[in-house]
Amino acid sequence: MKPHVRLKVKGDLQLPEVPHWQQLLTSKVGAATQLDPAIDAIFGKYHLPVWFTKEYRPMGAGWDRSEIASGLDRIYRVIVQDDRSIPPELVKELAALPMVEQAEIGQIGRVDLPEMLPTQMSIDTDSRSREAIYLKQSHQYSQGNPEIKIAVLDTGVNLSHPELRSALLPGYDFVNIIDGADRFLGDYLDADDSPEDEVGHGTHVAGIIAAKGVAMPIGVVPHCKIMPVRVLAAMSRGNKRVGAGLVDNINAGIKWAIDQGADVINMSLGIRHTGGGLPHQEVVDYAQRKGVSIVAASGNDGQEQLYYPAALPYVITVGAVDEQGDIAGFSTYGHQVDLAAPGTNIYSSHLNNAYAFSTGTSHASPFVAGAVALLKSYALKKKGTNLSDSQIKHILKHTADKIDARFKHRKAGFGRLNLLDALRLLDDKLS
Repeated sequence: MKPHVRLKVKGDLQLPEVPHWQQLLTSKVGAATQLDPAIDAIFGKYHLPVWFTKEYRPMGAGWDRSEIASGLDRIYRVIVQDDRSIPPELVKELAALPMVEQAEIGQIGRVDLPEMLPTQMSIDTDSRSREAIYLKQSHQYSQGNPEIKIAVLDTGVNLSHPELRSALLPGYDFVNIIDGADRFLGDYLDADDSPEDEVGHGTHVAGIIAAKGVAMPIGVVPHCKIMPVRVLAAMSRGNKRVGAGLVDNINAGIKWAIDQGADVINMSLGIRHTGGGLPHQEVVDYAQRKGVSIVAASGNDGQEQLYYPAALPYVITVGAVDEQGDIAGFSTYGHQVDLAAPGTNIYSSHLNNAYAFSTGTSHASPFVAGAVALLKSYALKKKGTNLSDSQIKHILKHTADKIDARFKHRKAGFGRLNLLDALRLLDDKLS
């Protein structure tokens, strides 16, 4: 991956049209090497040849109100044409220009991937986690609606898995393969329409949401549809596997999912804030304006810490509880946590049509994403009503099982997910 600068300009500028970065995948013909005299001069001063591209595509023929209000039309990806690194002084000079709102070097986000522990397949394996949220009783209300779509932004999905293949919609792959500690392999702007999982993390997450129940517990919403969006590839760090992807490509995946009609986005990933603007802020703002719910894992360091997108106010942030219903020791906590859900020794789908156990807030988050989809599905079925994100949050907050007398707990948020009580409250309100 060639280095690039993420450049956000102020809204009153009239700049020439430039292609989207993905257009450079097939051809450099028409690639823009100039944008504005002041900006061009800084790259010229450092003798750094670049291509100017748009960071995002508009949803339609032109930018709509939500895209403009979120600032998506004003963000550029400035790609270095050779393999030289970008001088930090160049970025500082760009950021100092009156016309520039933000300038930063494109960053790689790294996420520790929980270990997958394959085991003999059993239909009874780990019924405990599903019982903890009262899933069997909740399915008497609904098992989901195929009109409701959940985008899983992760390492991809095992597209042929018998638990998932009937639930899968067309997806997209926004990352390259990663080798070693620091390097992407492959073309510098690789992307395609085959989000096949090479790690198993995304497949495990998707199974919790929508598995058919062939050889594992049935998913939270087996009748809903899964949109696989690959935003993380795998790399090794010592003896551990790490998911990694360009933060800007994760953003592209969020916008793509929204524009493809996702109702819910699950992000069992998170990155630390390393400077500049808050990670994912503008696309989360866009999701809010479009009414798309985002659910994210709080993190797995067991500390009071902020990971993004979970730390953004609009996102539903999920911590993990263990088999006894207590907050798991690894679950990252703080004011940003909204709910807790089962997250230890969760059994679900894995690579090569197999199954595995895994532990982490990564596997708590999809229980809540599935709950959001189930509430949306039930409202659509009973009243033809599209529940808003704020209505969903109200229901989940007021039906969660408290772990003590506090209304909001620093580690558990509003409490443990109680899907049955959430559906009962929704049914009462719809009636």
